[in-house]
Amino acid sequence: MLTLETLPHMIRAGDIHTVVVAFPDLQGRPVGKRVTGAFFLEHVADHGIEACDYLLACDVDMDPLPGYEFANWDTGYGDLNAVIDPHTVRGLPWLPGSVLVLCDLLTMEGEPVEVSPRRILRRQIERAAERGYLVKCATELEFYLFLDSFAEAGEKRWQDLRPHATSIEDYQLLQTSREEYIIARIRNEMTEAGIPIEFSKGEAGIGQHEINITYGTALEVADRHLVFKNGVKEIAGEYGRAATFMAKWSMDTAGSSCHIHTSLWDAADDSPLMAPAEGEDAPSGFSTVGSQWIAGQLHAADQLAWCFAPYVNSYRRYVPDSWAPTAVVWGEDNRTCGFRAVGHGAGRRVESRIPGADVNPYIALAAAIAGGLWGIDHGVELAPAFTGNAYRAPEVPRIPTTLPEAIASLESSEVAAEAFGPEVHQHLLNTARQEWAKANSVVTDWELARNFERI
Repeated sequence: MLTLETLPHMIRAGDIHTVVVAFPDLQGRPVGKRVTGAFFLEHVADHGIEACDYLLACDVDMDPLPGYEFANWDTGYGDLNAVIDPHTVRGLPWLPGSVLVLCDLLTMEGEPVEVSPRRILRRQIERAAERGYLVKCATELEFYLFLDSFAEAGEKRWQDLRPHATSIEDYQLLQTSREEYIIARIRNEMTEAGIPIEFSKGEAGIGQHEINITYGTALEVADRHLVFKNGVKEIAGEYGRAATFMAKWSMDTAGSSCHIHTSLWDAADDSPLMAPAEGEDAPSGFSTVGSQWIAGQLHAADQLAWCFAPYVNSYRRYVPDSWAPTAVVWGEDNRTCGFRAVGHGAGRRVESRIPGADVNPYIALAAAIAGGLWGIDHGVELAPAFTGNAYRAPEVPRIPTTLPEAIASLESSEVAAEAFGPEVHQHLLNTARQEWAKANSVVTDWELARNFERI
């Protein structure tokens, strides 16, 4: 079994030559260094690595952004210490001879970096534990696979791309057989990497896939999510194929989601808490604490929308009758609702259908937990389940339709202020504001086509 204790033997035996030492950035991507095996044993295993703090103050293009108190030009963009979490060692079968370890970030004085995504999630896990709860969850990721390579897609300016299918392949086995040379490798090699895969299936778009990872505890799930997304792109790239986790790569087809399933468990004895106890009056089909957990997530859905939809493109996904939700209501096994109640007994849980596949899993899971704990702490009552088509329902609360709406909601959020604290709240808020500022600095192809000649 691969552990931090067995790794030295594998390095000395020549089975491992590279240790990828990484941590998640603000976009939910792994960043870090590739370390030679010998140097890892001599210098890194006990002390970690150093990395520039700008990695928590830049955008998806790696541009340092203004407005951060944590790191900026005036502070000189100094170093952080990335300290290895010994529970995160895993092989990377698609990169033979390499293993990955994930890190928690500390200042050079040894204090936790509160604005780092892994720490943001850890803090919400700690808040749940203080109340006697263990949160278990799963993230369901969808993505599109293309016949084009990443390089070819870029050369074509991401226009006229060729999905790796000719028709919608939702549950279709013949079409997905043609993609098994990649999808089977993803399933099998992720399992080898310690990421337990349940199944894969074609999804509702042309060239779209969903691969489900088994549920687990929150930090474990976020770490798996991080490795999975990066690994899918690496495996696809080996075949000259591109894969995208954009929330909406084309308005002509379905968006890609990251449904988040959450449930509460008793931290003392690992017993499930979402289903009602025998004889408990539970019109919602949930226990009292389970109902409050869901009610809190509903209450926070607007306030923390940016945590589930962090880019301008994220909001393209919220289209009626598109499988992506628009209504902040819950229903029993109702896919038109923002929140869907599923399962029974120990498997009773709530599925948030709001997040897209572009989320940072650490921030999205932290937000889900923060909302649920707000509902418990404040005794929020769960409204009756919605029935019918929530897309067409009049006078129900709706998900923000643009990034500016989400920024305004995050800025005034009582849930974010209480759960995250001022330092993290402002860091996330600045990240959102800077993304909107970047979007406003670009003239798009659509604007040129619409306005160049016609006005």
